[in-house]
Amino acid sequence: MTVLTAPQGVYHLAQSAHSVDLAKGADLVQSIDWAAIAPPTIAAVAALVVLVADLFLAERHKGLLGRLSAAALALAGLALVPLVGEDRATFCLTSGTRACSYIADPFTLTVQLLVLGGAFVTALLSMTAVRQERLPAGEFWFLLLSSASGAALLPASRDLTTLVVALEVASLPAFALVGLRRGERLSSEAALKLFLSSVAATAVMLLGVSFVYAATGSMHLSTVAQALPDVDSRLSTLAATGVALTLVGFAFKTAAAPFHFWVPDTYVGAPVPVAAYLSVIGKAAGFSGLILVTVRAFPSYADAWGPALAVLAALTMSVGNLGALRQRPDRAHSAVRLLAWSSVGQAGYLLVPIAAAGYTEEPDQAVGATLAYALMYAVVNLGAFAVVAARQQPGADGRLDDYRGLVRTHPLAAAALAFFLLCLAGLPPGIVGLFAKVTVFQAAVDAGLGWLAVVMALNVVIALVYYLTWTALLFRPATGQEAVAPARPRLSAPLTATVALTGVLALAASGAPQLVLRFAGTALF
Repeated sequence: MTVLTAPQGVYHLAQSAHSVDLAKGADLVQSIDWAAIAPPTIAAVAALVVLVADLFLAERHKGLLGRLSAAALALAGLALVPLVGEDRATFCLTSGTRACSYIADPFTLTVQLLVLGGAFVTALLSMTAVRQERLPAGEFWFLLLSSASGAALLPASRDLTTLVVALEVASLPAFALVGLRRGERLSSEAALKLFLSSVAATAVMLLGVSFVYAATGSMHLSTVAQALPDVDSRLSTLAATGVALTLVGFAFKTAAAPFHFWVPDTYVGAPVPVAAYLSVIGKAAGFSGLILVTVRAFPSYADAWGPALAVLAALTMSVGNLGALRQRPDRAHSAVRLLAWSSVGQAGYLLVPIAAAGYTEEPDQAVGATLAYALMYAVVNLGAFAVVAARQQPGADGRLDDYRGLVRTHPLAAAALAFFLLCLAGLPPGIVGLFAKVTVFQAAVDAGLGWLAVVMALNVVIALVYYLTWTALLFRPATGQEAVAPARPRLSAPLTATVALTGVLALAASGAPQLVLRFAGTALF
């Protein structure tokens, strides 16, 4: 028998404890699915590369940063191809529920395609603006790529912590992008208004998330969904408050009324490509987060958030369309303001299927209607902003009257803008817009929300007025100062490519609109 002295016993006990810790650690260590996380990772790495490269490039070569950024976003989009048809998960718990923090499913891939594709189009749109407005190239491209990486991470997030972090990574660079035109009062005011409203939204959201965690003891969406119905009665009020505050935070992020007040001034003060980015990618990030917390984390509260989102949808589309209707053609910045108010109205349409998900036993189809509409809106809205960016001179007021008679000076640009506006209105030949609206109507009717479908129909009629008014201006003869104004020079290659790309995509979608209906009926989770 071996007798251990005290020091020897302590040593052997320490060795045994160390072996146990190693065994436990081996259970916690997991391999990372790099293919699954490749899309946001490529964008994030490219942001760092651009930031470092900016230090070593001469001023005359800074244009390379834009081409590098566009190439990185295209590569990130191509990284989605190997993931199609597969459900991949990584960063998972190794015990218990084995919940995962990152999941690459059809919902994730669809939103990532929208985000990365929209960011790529924004990059093309921004190349001319960065040069003409003398924006700091390194900072601009770093911020754009950083925001895109956060927006691409968000739809894959399946725990509240990652969700909030991804949303802030997408939002924080946007503040700087809006205020990047140094020395301009409108730009500074826009950045400050966006910053204050977003910080308030984040604070409210974090408070709600902390309440949900306190009530359920988990951050993973699947675990929260299982725990909420069985919460102790003493914590039920805390849980309900947490759900409500989390949804209010996302309402800010999606520009839902009455939390939309920052949109018009922010779009006017920001460079046109940044306004386009906020209207599409920022909206996609906010709505994907809202879908995840409602459908995946809070399904047991559907009887509460369903009616609340329905009311928000009706209010948002009404406020947005009435605000766009009030824009006068001779008012300064009326073109961008009209698109800003229009984006608020479109946010109301996007809310309709999410609200309908609270009334149906198959929320996946309602979510599909939202994403189908979002894909259509992204293409045509980016195209409209591209024509606005091409038409608007640096320092110009950007009035709607500036587009009077555009068909004479730039017939192709006028035809493209008219087509994009008709798509947004849902009129032929913009058939894709009509079919996208049909999917939203159908989601509302199938959920028994007939009153919301009626409100939407009235708002579609209101929207026809201002969309058709702008379209008619393109073909009216110029009068007064517009008649003697010099013709604008030829469009730059990046702007031409942007208008052409979005126009081709919108035409292709209008040629096969049944794809919208098919996609809307697809189970995405």
